Amino acid sequence: MFGSAFSPAVRKGVVAVLATASLLVSAACSSGQGPQSTGGREGDASVPSASSSAAASASASPSDLAPAKGSVKVVSTLTEGLASPWGLAALPGGDLLVASRDDGTVTRVDGENGKKTLLGSVPGVSPGGEGGLLGLAVPATFGADRQVYAYFTTTSDNRIARMLYDERRPAGQQLGAPDTILRGIPKGAVHNGGRIAFGPDRMLYAGTGETGETGLAQDKKSLGGKILRMTPDGEPVHGNPEADSVVYSYGHRNVQGLAWDGQKRLWAAEFGQDTWDELNLIEPGGNYGWPDVEGKKGEEGFVDPVAQWKTAEASPSGIAVVGGSVWMAGLRGERLWRIPLSGKAGQEPLAQPQSFLDGKYGRLRTVLAAGGDRLWLVTSNTDGRATPKPGDDRILLLEVR
Repeated sequence: MFGSAFSPAVRKGVVAVLATASLLVSAACSSGQGPQSTGGREGDASVPSASSSAAASASASPSDLAPAKGSVKVVSTLTEGLASPWGLAALPGGDLLVASRDDGTVTRVDGENGKKTLLGSVPGVSPGGEGGLLGLAVPATFGADRQVYAYFTTTSDNRIARMLYDERRPAGQQLGAPDTILRGIPKGAVHNGGRIAFGPDRMLYAGTGETGETGLAQDKKSLGGKILRMTPDGEPVHGNPEADSVVYSYGHRNVQGLAWDGQKRLWAAEFGQDTWDELNLIEPGGNYGWPDVEGKKGEEGFVDPVAQWKTAEASPSGIAVVGGSVWMAGLRGERLWRIPLSGKAGQEPLAQPQSFLDGKYGRLRTVLAAGGDRLWLVTSNTDGRATPKPGDDRILLLEVR
């Protein structure tokens, strides 16, 4: 049974992050080369399952399909000089919010000229290891309620809270006190997960990690090593595998990428240990194998990944869907992966994944759809796992296909 795991509702909220096919992605584990045993890498609104979406996928229009081969062009550098950037969310009008993992601050970046404005610090953030201020999400109701959601590490747990953003206040004082909607997500020096995103079903999703305690991933009473699905108030959702739980899928090691395709199927990227990193198509109630299985094994009772990579080639963090492809940022791999989706029934990609920008910008943390054929890309070279270069860290605007 999935155990009860939710916090009291405080206010009503409503939902969906962006009006694009890939809402938000993006969560705290970096890749590293430390000992692998400690894992030093880092309402009523039911949602269609991957299998129930197959019929819709089979009838996808040609415009939904990705070409077998793609391309990436760096259009511009939006801004530089970011400190340990992690979460990324878009505001109505195109400006961006960026979370600093280690500073515990949120900064607004002008989407046209890259000007940075400090919104403020998030009280209660306790950075350390791979923890700190991680994912950000902005609901479609932002224009009315001015709420910003954040996933962050405290001294006792990881939690999700929302804050009122008042830009009429002085810079540095524009965030209200955190209103915690979900607490009790396990924390650790590694594997804190951290990506949050609003789905097309208007619910809030979160990717969590097992904190290096591998047994949590298979423990259905724990929030560690899971993908969670909840209302904007942090309550379990009708259609979850268990009515009293926010747990949506389990058997995950460390989920840092969440995105939906044109058929509203949920995709998730997660770190393997020392063999295979994974891109998974998420089924409600699915068991994704960790720690019993890593990568494709074909074992009964476990869901195999759609694609896998050697850990030196990926260590995946954020993902986004643009142009019918999943775009996946690689930390240790220092490259951007493109996985073209067939748009047909079944789970296999249309063609083999391609990599771009290999080693050019160092570690890559987060990607976010920027409208049309464009993609925001955030580097991650100031998090203690790399040697920063002048200008690090930065946000790049890419043109992709």
